[in-house]
Amino acid sequence: MRNNPNDILQSTKRISRRALLIGGLQLGIILILGARMRFLQVNEANRYRLLAEENRINIRLLPPSRGLIFDRDDRPIAENIPNYRIIMVREDAGDVETVLTQLQKLIFIEPVDLAKARKELKRRSAFVPVTIAENLKWDDFAKIAANMPALPGIVPAVGLSRIYPQNENFAHVAGYVGPVSDYYLTQTRDEDPLLQIPRFEVGKTGVEAQMEHELRGSAGHQRIEVNARGRVMRELNREEGDPGATVKLTIDSKIQNYALARMHGLSASTVAIDCKTGGILAIGSSPTFNPNDFVQGISVLKYNALRENTFGPLRAKAVQGTYAPASTFKMVTALAALEAGVLSADDRVFCPGHFDLGDNRFHCWKSQGHGSLDMEQSLTQSCDVFYYTIGQKVGINKISEMAKKLGLGIHHDLPLSAISRGAIPTREWKRKSFGKSWVLGDTVNASIGQGYVLASPLQLAVMAARLGTGRSVVPRLVHSVYGKVQEWGNSKSLDIDPEHLALVQNAMFRVSNSKKGTAFKKRISTKELRMAGKTGTAQVRKITAKERREGVKDNADLLWERRDHALFVNYAPYDNPKIAVCVVVEHGGSGSSVAAPIARDITLFALTGKVPNIEHYPSQVRSQIELEQKEISERLIDWSAPLAGGQKKA
Repeated sequence: MRNNPNDILQSTKRISRRALLIGGLQLGIILILGARMRFLQVNEANRYRLLAEENRINIRLLPPSRGLIFDRDDRPIAENIPNYRIIMVREDAGDVETVLTQLQKLIFIEPVDLAKARKELKRRSAFVPVTIAENLKWDDFAKIAANMPALPGIVPAVGLSRIYPQNENFAHVAGYVGPVSDYYLTQTRDEDPLLQIPRFEVGKTGVEAQMEHELRGSAGHQRIEVNARGRVMRELNREEGDPGATVKLTIDSKIQNYALARMHGLSASTVAIDCKTGGILAIGSSPTFNPNDFVQGISVLKYNALRENTFGPLRAKAVQGTYAPASTFKMVTALAALEAGVLSADDRVFCPGHFDLGDNRFHCWKSQGHGSLDMEQSLTQSCDVFYYTIGQKVGINKISEMAKKLGLGIHHDLPLSAISRGAIPTREWKRKSFGKSWVLGDTVNASIGQGYVLASPLQLAVMAARLGTGRSVVPRLVHSVYGKVQEWGNSKSLDIDPEHLALVQNAMFRVSNSKKGTAFKKRISTKELRMAGKTGTAQVRKITAKERREGVKDNADLLWERRDHALFVNYAPYDNPKIAVCVVVEHGGSGSSVAAPIARDITLFALTGKVPNIEHYPSQVRSQIELEQKEISERLIDWSAPLAGGQKKA
């Protein structure tokens, strides 16, 4: 059948319209795609180029070199040394166990480290490097490097690790560093990204912890190219961070070392202060420990031994420990009474050996009594009854005010861990602390530094410095940061009547230089170096009436923890104080026989700069002193030898 021309014409028109519509749609789609491509390639080019770069290039943080710590004479306290370590990349190693076996034939690797490395190798991606061993000796490191062709996947690497070259000498001062822990991150508000680096080291105790911000430095960065699997292809560039600050302390390493050697074998502490600047010359606690053990990872056995040691080597006793100051507090009571006008230089008190208050009897250390004494004599002979009597007259609040004026009961701002404030009681303090009212018996006990009164060796050393100079000496530990000397200024006058202060100073001189003085046998005989001081014996147990009737037990007959604490404070030379010292020996017994000779020897070392010459001692004890100093010298650091990597004994 022939097609109708009209039908053909209509069909052609329909096809043309459809073609036009489809063509228009196609053109529209092409235009939209073109516009989109232009938008992506032109308008969004920088954005997508950056995203592509981020997929191809990683930026990694580079930990900075930790700041160094030195003493006042630039002797190193904390340094950084190369940390030689061995790294394995599993995908390059092939048979991991075979490589590890070959590695162990060359060097010894602790089984604990191997177990940890195997666990990491299984957990990490095959291309991620894992540390097998670190803190290697150079010989072992060189041996691995020389055998690289036989150790596929093994890479020798060098980083930095903290070291304390004087070992135990500054354990309680510098403290130590350790890896960032989950607990640390939960306790800090520090958002520094460096803390996210695995095994990044931060200060845990002491100056390392308290000056963490200054010592840490700021991070650098490294730009590396990676492939689609995240494997490192090459390093593009590197920018090192800023190292931490160099910190210089006021401490003299030699005095510090001698002080620790002198306290060897005792549970004791000492603080020595420069009376002019307030700079701490020594602040030591005995026994001590080696902080390098903590940096490298201390064993459970060794840590438990430290923790369970009765003498508490982990405690910084010099600032954390608080003790009843005992008779070293009597200068406070005397000055409070003199300033309040309830005591004069000529006033006398009779001591029969005890003081009765109601139904209570308070005893003097000398059971037969001292007889009639004035203030100077009472301090020289350390009569308790004298201070029981005047303490009642002046009252606890005046005593407390004087104590704080002399540096007790206040927080001294030093970059050390857990500095104690101690306790200087008042009526209100007892009510808030115990919900009880103050009674007269509390004042009696407080007047001789017992009862609620507590002070740290640091505070007692500050007290001695202030008594010797008449100025409000402020302790300081940091000499300079980034080379900038820290301002210390001139300490202000104590605002104590000079005549009253002179009375107490003269009495303290007589303690060490009068035949009736409690520290006379422990005196310094060289005239220009003579010291003024005060002994203290702090009772830690209650002596019953029965024991007093039958005879008070000697410290030597008691268990160690029930013996009295021995204390001594002093400054020297007495007429021009340069150094103030406090020594506390826990459960040491008598302050005059145990603490005083230690303080005397530390004072002489600080003033002369060397192990004291026997000529500075009374002739009758020189042979004994010579033997003691010989033993002490054997424990001293040999300062002529290099300190890096640990000190040597003399």
